[in-house]
Amino acid sequence: MDRNTAFKIAAAALPALFFAALAGGLGIALHQQRQTIDSLTAMHEYIEEHTTTTTTSITYESIQVDRFYERGGKKILLHDEVYGQIWLPVLEDVPLSTHPLELLKEENDRMISYDKYGSINAMTGIDISVYNDVYDWEAVKADGIDFVMMRVGYRTYGGGQIKADTAFHKNYKAAKEAGLLVGAYFFSQAITIEEAVDEAIFTARQLEGLELDFPVAYDWEIIYHDEDGARTDNVPVDVLTDCCLAFCQHIEAYGYQPMIYQNKRTTLHKLDLPRLQDYPFWLAEYGDGPTYIYDYDMWQYSCTGTVKGINGAVDLNLSFYDYSKEDAPPVIRPAKPSTETTTE
Repeated sequence: MDRNTAFKIAAAALPALFFAALAGGLGIALHQQRQTIDSLTAMHEYIEEHTTTTTTSITYESIQVDRFYERGGKKILLHDEVYGQIWLPVLEDVPLSTHPLELLKEENDRMISYDKYGSINAMTGIDISVYNDVYDWEAVKADGIDFVMMRVGYRTYGGGQIKADTAFHKNYKAAKEAGLLVGAYFFSQAITIEEAVDEAIFTARQLEGLELDFPVAYDWEIIYHDEDGARTDNVPVDVLTDCCLAFCQHIEAYGYQPMIYQNKRTTLHKLDLPRLQDYPFWLAEYGDGPTYIYDYDMWQYSCTGTVKGINGAVDLNLSFYDYSKEDAPPVIRPAKPSTETTTE
């Protein structure tokens, strides 16, 4: 047999060998699979044979669920970007709000608060800094403004330096001459008690020789618009509360009435409120009426107010106490006469 003939015979035999091997492999796989199935079937039969089946007379029915707290109970509901609706328990040792929302009315773009007898029980005020362009204080007074809270100074949220508000003394003199009641505030970025004390000392020095009618407020704020982060981003709750106390106690020691300014959310999450009950509270919450559940003495309700004599928007406030009088009595004023006319 020559070489070419032998090659042809081998080539013809290859397909047959391949299919024989494949058939043999499939046969082994099928045999193994059949053994596995037989083993599982035998195991199942053994379990059924040696398991005693019991029946029960218990009936499973739904029962009334006891709630851990009543839905109608007092709780604070907030919205969180991660958790959605969240709630906080109401503190029993912090007084609840004494300002019913139904007695707050918007009239001529201003909020007016009435008591249950129909009398006005809040004064109208503004708060300003060097960023507000006040060109006519007489016009401000004539536009129904009773008091003004002025920024004395501030601490920068980047480097932490204390600086004076360059318009404070000019605004103080002009507002007093126009017959307005004047209070003050310091914009804080303190991260330690020592820094809060420094801010109080600085404020007192700026106020030296000046007569105030309204309190000196401690305005500590979280900075949201700094992409690189502010120095106050991670101040603990106890430290912030200690800063509030340190500032207020020093301001009081220097002969001024202290006050704490804060917005609703920071107040609920960052302040230990039971420790701060000795000081008046100035609430910042914009809208038709505060949803803040606890009591407050002043309310900043708008940052887009308009007042004659001031270019641009200005913050508007209500004060429920007349701090210009001894012991700061609650405000009680006759209701404004109706402008409606009748025809006979």
